Amino acid sequence: MDYTITPTIQELERLACKAGEILRRGYGKDHRISYKSAIDLVTEVDRESEDYLLKEILQRYPHHQVMAEESGLKEGESSCRWYIDPLDGTVNYAHGIPIFAVAIAFSERNELRLGVVYDPMRDECFSAEKGKGARLNGESIHVSDAAALSNALLVTGFPYDIQTNQQNNLNHYIKFSMVSQGVRRLGSAALDLCYVACGRFDGYWEIRLNAWDIAAGGLIAAEAGATVTNIQGEGKYLRTPFSILAANPAIHEQMMGVLGEK
Repeated sequence: MDYTITPTIQELERLACKAGEILRRGYGKDHRISYKSAIDLVTEVDRESEDYLLKEILQRYPHHQVMAEESGLKEGESSCRWYIDPLDGTVNYAHGIPIFAVAIAFSERNELRLGVVYDPMRDECFSAEKGKGARLNGESIHVSDAAALSNALLVTGFPYDIQTNQQNNLNHYIKFSMVSQGVRRLGSAALDLCYVACGRFDGYWEIRLNAWDIAAGGLIAAEAGATVTNIQGEGKYLRTPFSILAANPAIHEQMMGVLGEK
């Protein structure tokens, strides 16, 4: 078997858009909801989108590893790995809030190579290929040029056990709310990162995530000029315990200062 065959960015875009069609068809309808925890849920549309993506990927690349939100890790003999979030923003989706996306990333030998995030409600396809920049619907994008944290609009999210775990990001949220223009919470880590990439937000941080939440968006943000690290400032953010900080270099440095405050 030829293990050297790898996908193109166009393949990832096609897969994400097709999965996005599944999400769009089901949007606004009644859904069968299962709960993974008190506030973490999954719908049948999550599973339908993931089933489609797994089938398409494994038919063409049966030797690749695939890490997907609902089915976990499928081991493979190749050093190539896919990261799939079939519906990032499930809680929004289930409540009829049109902020959600499909996120797909591809890595080779533990280095991210390709990333696509597709927002089916706005028909916005964010994409990046390592070393070739980031794009939105084919047009180049870049992070903002904000220079001062006091003028920066930030975005974050919270872990699903926010009600029971003291490491719930609320302390950081309060600090950043006091020193920035404001902090938003969209409910989709993939879109948070893409909005940093295209300059809609100036910075994003979050803790206790999963790899599929941030793999695609992290590459897109980095290729758009963001400094992307974990909240300790380390570049290898796809390692447990997962956390992320993405912003233009000036804002990233200032956000690191706030995160380091006692």
